[in-house]
Amino acid sequence: MRAMILNEPGQSLRKVELPVPTPQPEQVLLKVRACGVCRTDLHIVDGELPHPKLPLILGHQIVGIVEQVGAKVSKFIPGNRVGVPWLGSTCNCCRYCLSGRENLCDRAQFTGYNLDGGYAEYVVANENFCFFIPNDYPDLQAAPLLCAGLIGYRSYKMTGDAKRVGFYGFGAAAHILLQVACYQDKQVYAFTRRGDTQGQQFALNLGAVWAGSSEELPPDELDAAIIFAPVGNLVPAALHAVAKGGVVVCAGIHMSDIPSFPYEILWSERVLRSVANLTRQDGEEFLTLAPQIPIHTEVTPFALSKANQALEALRSGKINGAAVLVVD
Repeated sequence: MRAMILNEPGQSLRKVELPVPTPQPEQVLLKVRACGVCRTDLHIVDGELPHPKLPLILGHQIVGIVEQVGAKVSKFIPGNRVGVPWLGSTCNCCRYCLSGRENLCDRAQFTGYNLDGGYAEYVVANENFCFFIPNDYPDLQAAPLLCAGLIGYRSYKMTGDAKRVGFYGFGAAAHILLQVACYQDKQVYAFTRRGDTQGQQFALNLGAVWAGSSEELPPDELDAAIIFAPVGNLVPAALHAVAKGGVVVCAGIHMSDIPSFPYEILWSERVLRSVANLTRQDGEEFLTLAPQIPIHTEVTPFALSKANQALEALRSGKINGAAVLVVD
């Protein structure tokens, strides 16, 4: 099978031919149709996430067709269309797993990081951590739902009943969650890189009530903010923007160092918290909600062999919505 592999952090992905993997008893073998390109993939390539499996096939927003099932598989049959997210397996017996917090499992394995992912023609995945894809979504449009959507949704839930919500960094996750917020009659304030008028207009077209630079204060105090961009300087900026009792959610798996800031911008019961991974319950909830809205994902397709170009386009902020690899 064709695959794009990472041999060492800091290097470009390399196109190779590999044997088609064989599913273990609880695994399904998928023929990959599409795979979203995530900023987490960039963090792995850049060495910002330590100790990845090497060599590694990246990709954790996978849409594929079941071709073969392991001996113990009962959830799927050949021909099913399946989505594979970032969370690839957990121990199911630690205190986190047993208390509904499997996203914090110390022995969790992650797709496209500890486990080979979807930058390839085929992938194997544990059936218990795969999802049925809603019929409403073509392959390309479904792929971003599996991380930008799922982990974005977990972050969004942490804003509670906030009416005015700020999104810092307007990429794949923000453009999906803005649609959820509008559906729920909330007001979204979109913050982009300075001078990114195209991104700001994209946010306004999707229903944001205001869009501007992340260096600006919004015209109204926010009840909550989600930081999607991996930029530590945005933490004090968001704390400045939220009202008393507001929450700031750091949604990424990696962020540059957070600078020191005066206690007064955290005081008045403001809350600063992070999001780690996702649970399967998040996935079931979000994939049920998405077609009800319905969420439309804006995608820029790239051929599998152009994975390096897709990563670079994402790095430079040239993608409106999400980049998706097409595997044919």
